[in-house]
Amino acid sequence: MDPQLSIVVPTYNRREILLKTLEAYTRQIPSDEILELIVVDDGSTDGTGEAVAQAALCSPFPIRLIRQENRGLAAARNLGIRSARGELILFGDDDILPTPTLVAQHIAWNKKYSACSDAVLGLVTWSPDVNATPFMEWLGQDGVLFGFSHLSPGREVGPAYSYFCNTSVKKRFLLEQGMFDEDFRAYGYEDIELGHRLMKKGLRLFYNPDAIGHHYKRMTFADVSRRAVLVDTASKLFAAKVPTMVNAELATNGKASANRQALKRLARRLAPVLAPVFAPLVFVLDTQIPLPWFVYRVFHYVMTREQVSAPAMRVAEKVSIGS
Repeated sequence: MDPQLSIVVPTYNRREILLKTLEAYTRQIPSDEILELIVVDDGSTDGTGEAVAQAALCSPFPIRLIRQENRGLAAARNLGIRSARGELILFGDDDILPTPTLVAQHIAWNKKYSACSDAVLGLVTWSPDVNATPFMEWLGQDGVLFGFSHLSPGREVGPAYSYFCNTSVKKRFLLEQGMFDEDFRAYGYEDIELGHRLMKKGLRLFYNPDAIGHHYKRMTFADVSRRAVLVDTASKLFAAKVPTMVNAELATNGKASANRQALKRLARRLAPVLAPVFAPLVFVLDTQIPLPWFVYRVFHYVMTREQVSAPAMRVAEKVSIGS
């Protein structure tokens, strides 16, 4: 049977890590089920084009480069969807390194869940090479990046877990039922908004923890604070577009329980008072000293709320791609 999988990887100014990601895709077992890999360059200025050309020389399948002006992640993914030749699209990120069987796992599960409206979510965990801190582990399991600790293998998941950095979807379903909303130019929420919209039209997203992608990124608490500013902008747009999910669906699927919502409200009120007290202790979050997860939640909610409220932190020169 001819290969029918197109891999779509958007990127912006991450030449070196993109090379690692592309190399990891060329080592898939097997690789002959991959029709193509499409890199959508969102206006990079760091030699990304040359990097893609270099990777294509050693690839067992075609690697195509498509360029656009800097328009953000949603627009880049849409361009990849429209350009894909395969019937099945696997969405990756430029800093998510696939393990050797990631593609095989997605293909096998899409045969198992073969309806046009069926899709597969893979697991994203930190790359062993980044030496993740306990705080990073919280971010990836129960925190603000991902919430994989709340998912059960093989079970259908809700829209709050529509992580399109390791997700495969049938192309026809996307073209017929909707693609990413390009109003989302700042980082965040463009995938959850799409998941919410598509699930109302019949999308079923199944979790396969054996389709593993390694997140090749080390995040300090300062990085998380800067990210919070970008996400704050996107969250307001998301709340305006999907108020029903903000008020109801998120609260029932584990992404934002009633207790966490109450903690956020409390942190918002107390942030100006507690931030000066917490600030000298932030360094602990960037060490290998483990703390209870509720401590990470309190630190994150208080300190990032203080960052988001600072007007100077709202300025971003370019649209960023990636988590």
